[in-house]
Amino acid sequence: MANLPTFSFSSTADEVVDALASEIRGKNVLVTGTSLNGIGFETARATAKYANLVVITGYNEGRLQLSKDAILKAVPSANVRTLILDLSSLAAVRKAAAEVNAYPETLHVLINNAAATAGKYALTADNIENQLAAGHIGPFLFTNLLLPKMLAAGGIPRVVFVSSIGHSFSAGIPLDDTEEFLRGHGGPPGADPNTVTLVRYGQVKAANVMTAKELAKRGAGKVQAFSLHPGAIWTNAFEGGFQAELKNLGLVNADGTKNEKYGEWKTLSQGASTTLVAAFDPRIADKSGTYLDNCVVAEEKMAPHSADPERTKKLWEKTEEAIGEKFAF
Repeated sequence: MANLPTFSFSSTADEVVDALASEIRGKNVLVTGTSLNGIGFETARATAKYANLVVITGYNEGRLQLSKDAILKAVPSANVRTLILDLSSLAAVRKAAAEVNAYPETLHVLINNAAATAGKYALTADNIENQLAAGHIGPFLFTNLLLPKMLAAGGIPRVVFVSSIGHSFSAGIPLDDTEEFLRGHGGPPGADPNTVTLVRYGQVKAANVMTAKELAKRGAGKVQAFSLHPGAIWTNAFEGGFQAELKNLGLVNADGTKNEKYGEWKTLSQGASTTLVAAFDPRIADKSGTYLDNCVVAEEKMAPHSADPERTKKLWEKTEEAIGEKFAF
């Protein structure tokens, strides 16, 4: 470990995996949300250079195949498997988890990267607000259903939650009102839910940070969990339904293009680098539950509402209640 380089804002995905190749070799890794032009895809592509198996997921079979083809074109020797996974559906999550649990291979690393970024308020078939369903409750269920398999692999598995600095821009995920927690839009009573979708996004990203902390606590000594801010990256999320709010923040120009004057944009490869550090860097093995930014542990950037152990416990319990299942390990 003494010879490993220092990673930073400008580090790329390839620089990270090349430096950590010995940590990645032999591992089986699952990455959710791997559409082209996304950091999940870039994470999977870079990991595939050295991993034994990379499982990529998506709810659209055609787009998922395009991602697999692109990874194999970049890394012909890669072992890539596709998995249909709709995180907004509890039934679909359970089906996908059963498929993974039936794999003959073990699973060493789970990267929860996917999020709902359509920018429109909607309720799922399970009567849960869509961003919360796909960005928190679905990943929570998927993670817990896969943990027994991961724990049986030997060694200490890692679970990564791709959050955002946006988690600190809200007052945190509401936990005192179950209706607001499950079906809220993030805005004040009477607000048009489609005008406050970015607020809800921040709440869901706060839930990611909190889940990582609580998982690290409950699985201490058995599993490592991390959350992170990937940086401001121009991905397919910016081309979706958050346009109006992003324009108001000055991140997006009036014509829908990114504002180059913002000054802190990362490339896709730079954006995936912090995820890869969280997934594989041995130097953070004793820092489970922490929050990373620019490839380093950055607890000072974690919002107080997401660091509160009473709130992380309450979120875990409310999420278990929502899915009707408790998890212990």
